[in-house]
Amino acid sequence: MKILFVCIGNSCRSPMAEAVLKDALAREQLDWTVDSAAIATWNVGRSPEPRCLAVLRENGLDSDHVGRQIREEDFRQFDYIFGMDEGNIRDLQELAPEDCSARIELLGDYRMKELDKIIFDPYFETGIHGFRRCYDQIVICCRNFIQLKRSA
Repeated sequence: MKILFVCIGNSCRSPMAEAVLKDALAREQLDWTVDSAAIATWNVGRSPEPRCLAVLRENGLDSDHVGRQIREEDFRQFDYIFGMDEGNIRDLQELAPEDCSARIELLGDYRMKELDKIIFDPYFETGIHGFRRCYDQIVICCRNFIQLKRSA
């Protein structure tokens, strides 16, 4: 299974989701490919946002991810491409080539609740609280996704 997480800048939500899923997969002894990318270009070549890294460290995780923009071949190479909000999904659907084989889905669909399907974007928040909220949402979604795929 190959999973790609996408958000607008690839500095907060998508690299956090990448780190969370990689950790969960290691604990479950599942050998899946996981990466993250941006819709926009402004963080290409950069490390994740420092507050993102701080929350990952609080939870015993780390990230050596370097920001990148989504590429056309990603739509053929990954099984799932998860956007964090409706804007990401719209952008991904517009960018997807005709021969896209990936399932483009909202990560929040795996929260198993109708409410709060949008993964909170903490970038413009002051402090670290928003990043903790984002982390908690992502952990639930990743756990539920793994559980669903293991039982399928």
